[in-house]
Amino acid sequence: MKPRVPAVLRDEPQYRLLFSSQVLSILGDRVTSVVLPFAVLSVGGRVGDVALVSAAQFLPFALLALPAGVWADRWDRKRILVVSDVVRLLCQLTAGTLLLTGGAGVGHLAVLAAVYGAADAFFAPAFTGLLPSTVSPLNLQPANALRGLSFSTAAIAGPVLAGLLVTFAGGPGGALLFDAASFVVSVALLLPLRPRVVSAVLHEEDPVASTDHFWTSLREGWAEVTGRPWLVSFLSGMAVYHVVVLPAVFVVGPVIADTEMSGASSWAIISTGFGLGCVLGDLVFLRWRPRFALRVAALMLVGASTQAAIIGSGLGHWAIGGLELLAGICVTGCFTLWETTLQEHVPERSLSRVSSYDYLTSAGLIPLGNLLVGAAGAAVGVHPTLYAMSVLAIGYAAVVASLPSVRQLTRGVPAPVA
Repeated sequence: MKPRVPAVLRDEPQYRLLFSSQVLSILGDRVTSVVLPFAVLSVGGRVGDVALVSAAQFLPFALLALPAGVWADRWDRKRILVVSDVVRLLCQLTAGTLLLTGGAGVGHLAVLAAVYGAADAFFAPAFTGLLPSTVSPLNLQPANALRGLSFSTAAIAGPVLAGLLVTFAGGPGGALLFDAASFVVSVALLLPLRPRVVSAVLHEEDPVASTDHFWTSLREGWAEVTGRPWLVSFLSGMAVYHVVVLPAVFVVGPVIADTEMSGASSWAIISTGFGLGCVLGDLVFLRWRPRFALRVAALMLVGASTQAAIIGSGLGHWAIGGLELLAGICVTGCFTLWETTLQEHVPERSLSRVSSYDYLTSAGLIPLGNLLVGAAGAAVGVHPTLYAMSVLAIGYAAVVASLPSVRQLTRGVPAPVA
């Protein structure tokens, strides 16, 4: 009988530490995303206050994504991860304690959310740059797929656990303390981590280049992006996906579930279908290494871009949930192969800077998409807006998939024979 543990966990002890450090932390993050609005409401906040706290957590990420990428390429990435986790641990510990003792206010939660978001901005590009130094080249894709699997399962388990913690652990404060505890585990597992390549890169870096001005490093990162047509093309496709498609899921979807279906229960079925699809997709890409990874990622982006049409289809929640399962496979496949392509083709010394542009064109553009979709929905109606979103998103993704620089890019490392 073959072992059930994925090969990347058996064969890569440093990645095993990195992955294990993040499993519980990712679950804690999903719990927080569910309970934070209720934490704001529990201290007397209103809808506007919920939006304020959410914006406070997002804004530092948007402002710091690019400089964080520069610093992650110049500093010890492992140290950045540890410091980021410690800062977020203190934020959640403080917020949870204030909530449990009755001392929290909207202002406290907004400030803590802003500090949390700033630490998160440093964590994301540093993690992307660090991961390749913990695995052999052929295990990059399984490593990304396994991380994606942890996100997918947390997306399903997180809301359930959040409900249990709120009910039995003292409300939102107890849930935030759980997230704080997850960062304790993360730090404990990161400290013994010994990445293979990062230290070598730091020591071999040209001493003149290491003293370059911050803006020089930033321009060099941009040059790494613009010097690769496939990267620019796919970044633009991801930008359209985050501006046009995701608002259909985050903004319009719950509205349709509330007005045309059975409300929250219908949306839970749809969301669960998507989550299950992501899990299935992650399992597929743990083993399947397509030779033209970016070509497959682009085709998956086309499938992922159908979500606006799926949600606006007028079908029942079970049918939409089934289609969202297929969309989930496409979404996680696209992201896994995209991350792997970046790590295979972008030099280690520049990877965090390049990935910071990726984060900026994804997380940084979601609020803009939410505003545009809200305005369009109010002006012309929800369903016409979804139809227009579908045409634009699917059409643009198809253009990206047809570009020679995307279609013809092969793997950065040879894939093993199946």
